Amino acid sequence: MAKAESKDADWFAALDEELEKKTLEVTDNTVEQNTQKVAVNRSLLEDFFRIWSRFNKINVHYSMAPENSTFAQFVVYPEEWNFKPDFDFLGVDNVALTDRTQGRVGDSIKAWYYSIDSKMHIRMVFEYCEGEHYYKYAGWKRIFSQYVLLDVPVGKFDLKKYHEMLANTVKVWYESHLRKDRDIILKHIRDKYEKGETFTQ
Repeated sequence: MAKAESKDADWFAALDEELEKKTLEVTDNTVEQNTQKVAVNRSLLEDFFRIWSRFNKINVHYSMAPENSTFAQFVVYPEEWNFKPDFDFLGVDNVALTDRTQGRVGDSIKAWYYSIDSKMHIRMVFEYCEGEHYYKYAGWKRIFSQYVLLDVPVGKFDLKKYHEMLANTVKVWYESHLRKDRDIILKHIRDKYEKGETFTQ
């Protein structure tokens, strides 16, 4: 009986060692991904708010999610500000910048996180309303299209490439407002980026 107990103890010791190894592996991976998410969110929030501020100067009104009051403390609104020292960057899963000059349904840049096989990814899209369609059983619905600006694991997020993409998109978006011609930005997005999801609301 003592020999059987000894074998069982050895079996569990081996299992316990494997479980401990897996715990450390998953914990290290989670910590690393969370650190990267914090860095990415810092950039997203700062960049989106600077874009919001720049468009505001030409009287083009955008909304931002999360709102600037949640993450920023202002010295002089809106130019001089710092991140709130206690702001939880890790808790931000979605960031969006929406053009409100078109009313309730404006063109927008949206970014969010999702997981595939325990790997955290970030996806950024340009989303716009293509118009409305009447459905027999549901009535009038708005049709939205998304074009994928960026879709990578957070570990492979390249700040330089992200800034180049964002600068190119914003320059065209800005010009489309100056010329009061929405087709300029929509043509740029359709020509340069891959079409993502289409959905109705």
